[in-house]
Parts: sequence; structure tokens; C-alpha cells
Amino acid sequence: MSEINENSVNKSFSIKNIISSSDLSEVDWLTLVLSGGFLILFVMASFFSLDTLSQYVNAGFAWSAKYFGAYWQLLLLGTFLIGLAMAISPYGKARLGGTDKPDMGLFKWLSMIMCTLLAGGGVFFAAAEPIAHYISMPPLFDKTTDPVHAALAQSFLHWGFLAWAILGSLTTTVLMYLHYEKGLPLKPRTLLYPVFGDRVIHGWIGSVVDACCVISVVAGTIGPIGFTGLQVGYGLSELLGTPNDYSMHFTIILVLVGIATISAVTGINKGIQLLSKLNIIIALSLMVFIFCFGPTSFIVENYFQAAVVHVKEFFPMSLYRGDSQWLNSWTVFFWGWFLGYGPLMAMFISKISKGRTIKQIVICVSVLAPIVTTFWFTIVGGSGLFFEITNPGSIAESFTGFNMPAALMAITQQLPMGLLISILFLVLTTLFVVTTTDSMTYTISMVMVGNDDPPTILRVFWCIIMGLVAVVLVSIGSGGISALQSFIVITAVPVSLILLPSLWSAPMMAKKLAQQQGLIDK
Repeated sequence: MSEINENSVNKSFSIKNIISSSDLSEVDWLTLVLSGGFLILFVMASFFSLDTLSQYVNAGFAWSAKYFGAYWQLLLLGTFLIGLAMAISPYGKARLGGTDKPDMGLFKWLSMIMCTLLAGGGVFFAAAEPIAHYISMPPLFDKTTDPVHAALAQSFLHWGFLAWAILGSLTTTVLMYLHYEKGLPLKPRTLLYPVFGDRVIHGWIGSVVDACCVISVVAGTIGPIGFTGLQVGYGLSELLGTPNDYSMHFTIILVLVGIATISAVTGINKGIQLLSKLNIIIALSLMVFIFCFGPTSFIVENYFQAAVVHVKEFFPMSLYRGDSQWLNSWTVFFWGWFLGYGPLMAMFISKISKGRTIKQIVICVSVLAPIVTTFWFTIVGGSGLFFEITNPGSIAESFTGFNMPAALMAITQQLPMGLLISILFLVLTTLFVVTTTDSMTYTISMVMVGNDDPPTILRVFWCIIMGLVAVVLVSIGSGGISALQSFIVITAVPVSLILLPSLWSAPMMAKKLAQQQGLIDK
């Protein structure tokens, strides 16, 4: 029996088997050429003149924030509120995916959603954002607000209900209904079907729509891959004295992409699930450890008080249009970043959520996951605030120059068993980025073929190409990675227009599905 299993494993990892079993006949080559061509042009421009490229990217960023920032704020708020209304209505009981039973267990399902959407940013920003807002209070708040509560509440907004809702509540409903019930392709262009009909499904317009969404996700994924190499390299240098140079960054990225590629080969039901479970186990272990052996009373007290401030100031923070410089650096930047991921994240959730009800998907993605995220931010960032208050400068000085990995290391090294905890945080960050990379390469491949079982060779190709681009951009300095990550805000402009119809099409489709399933009268 073991011999049979071993042969099966060897066969599944055989390069020859991967190539021979891959059917590329359904690949949308125009989408592939447009998105792949963008990567090539961006890298070439970075080498030719990084300063000039950065100037153009910064100008595009400023234009996008100025003319679309307010629209993005309304779009995210509307998505969250309409999703909640849909979930608590009779429509929320309708099941998606054409099956009466979920394909995946609850823990695995939740783990994959949390790990894929939170990603590595949820580790470094959990340490850095609260201390940033503590040092410089957000302009919405005045001096009567406790700076700890203001710092945490603002962080809760940026990584809470609105951010999660745009990544897969209404859009998941639209995609699952049109794909599994109507047989339309599982691609971003399908989100525009309620507006443009068959014109957007067939032809070059749909390919351009898909390419815009792929470019946005590629930019948002390569950025964390590159920054992980830089940040983990810094952390290992501080902790173990290893060289913090390009060879170390190259090695870290190589390991990260190697694990993601292996996971891509094993498939969504093995690699991504295994990595997600491992991520959750490590994250929960760290949360429990810090909660028990860190500043427990400070964490508990300030979590609930910050949550009250968050709820009380939810609408003012969501709709704040005051200090444009601050707004563009924080809220609008985050909204553009998350919007860029919206269509492909919805596709990924659609793949793993067959058999789930609309209510389950919306509540999990838009409510439960944000609550867990805010508690995570309080555990990590709240500990940093406690250490800063009790020993002024212990975190702020390390954070100077927005040095996120230094802030994280300054926090973890003040905890019991600081060296071990610091190393575990670096491992967690790497695994988070690996899971996101694997999930997004899988989803990008889905875009290329229009179904939820893309060829393995396509998944491997995107894993390797994104890793190579990250390595090349890191070789010319962090400026190349920063420019690419800022570019996602520019690509969020067309993507945000693609997401707009879901505000009204998702409730309409939920109603139709509820009628078909006999949950409401026709």
C-alpha cells in the first residue's frame, strides 16, 4: 500500500506528468499577453530609470486618490451595508454553488479565507500601524480621545469590516450565481454581465477587463513577496546576525516561491489547505502566548474601549474627507490596495465556498474575520503601545522612518522567550505570503481558462514569474517594489468600476436564488 502511495506522489510531482496533463486549449491568450506584457514593461522601465518610473507612478497615485478616493470610500461602505442587509434578509438562507452540502469543512474553510486575505501585511502592519497612529494621532480625533483608543480604532477601520467586505461578500454572490447556476465563466468580466450582457463575456473587452484585474493582483502580490524578502532579511540580521544583503533576500524569496510552487502543484485541496492550517495554528499559538504572558489587562481593557470608539466613530472615519495628505497615505491607500484584490479574491472564495449560504459567506468574510483581525491587531500592536507607554521610545525609536520590521522586532523581543517569538513571527509572515501567493496564482490561472480547475503548469508559471519579478526588482533596491505596490492604487481605478454593479446585482441574484430554492414566494 505504501508503495502505491509513493508512486502516486512521485507521479503527481513529475514535471513530465504536469506538462502532459495540462490542457492549455482554453487559455485566453490576450489576457495572458496583456498581463504578462505589463510585468515585462514594468521591469524594463525600472531598470531604465527607476526615478522616472516612480515619478509617473506617484503622479498616477495622486490623481487616483484625488478623483476616486471619495468614490472608493462610498463603495466600500455601501458594499458592507448592503451585504449585511442581504445576509439578514430571507435571501441569506439561499445556498450557492449548486450543491446542498459544503465541499469543505468549517475550520479548513475559515482558515483558507483568513490566511489568504490577511496575508503578510496583517503581521507587520499589526505592529506598525497602531504605534504610527499613537505617535501622530489621526486628524479626525481630538485631544479628548485617548491616544491608545484612537490608534487602535483607526487600525480597526483600515483592517476591519469595510476592507474585508470588499474582498468577497457581494462579488462572491454574483460570481457563484452566474458561474454555478448560469454557466458563465469564472472570470472578473462576469461581474459586468448584468450591465453589458454577452458583449463583455465574448471578445476583447472582456479580456481587457480580466487583464486589469490580473495586473492589479500581480502588483499587489509581488509587492509583499519582495518586501518579505527585505523584512525577513532584516529580522534575521537583527536576531541571528546573518548578512542583510541581496543574497539573503534572494534566498528568502527563492524559498518562499519554492514552497508556493510545490503547493500549487499539489492543488487547492492539499497545499493551500495545509499551509492555511499551519498558519492558523502558529497565529493562534502566538495570540494565546502573548495574551497570557504579555500585558493581558492592558490588551483586554483597550480592546473593548477601542472597539467602542470604532463603532461610535465608524461612519465619521469611513467618510472622512479632511486632511487629504493623511487620507491618501492611509485610508485611500488601503482602499485602493484592497479594491485591487477584490475580483480575484471573490473568485477564490467562490471556489472554496460551494454549498455555503449567502449568510455564511457574508457573516464570515464581513464580520467574523474582521473581529478576529482587530483582536490580532490589539494583541500585537496593543502590546507595542504598552511597551512604548511604560518605556517611552522603546518602540517609537525603532519605528523611525516607518521601519515596520524593526517595530515588530522591538515588540517581540520584549516578550518572554523573545528570540523564539520573533523567529515564529518571521515564519508566520513568510507562510502568510506563501499562502497568498499560492492562492492568487491559482486564481490568476482560473482567470486565464474561465473555470475552477486551471492547468497545473499555468499555476506553476505564475508562481515562478512573480518570484522572478520580485527578485529582479529587489536587486535594484526597495524602490522598485515600492513603485509596483503603489501601482496597485492606480489599477484600482478600473477595478473599482468593475465592482460597482455588484451593489445592485448581488441582491437581485440572491432574491432569484431564494425564489428558486423555495425560500421566498415568487
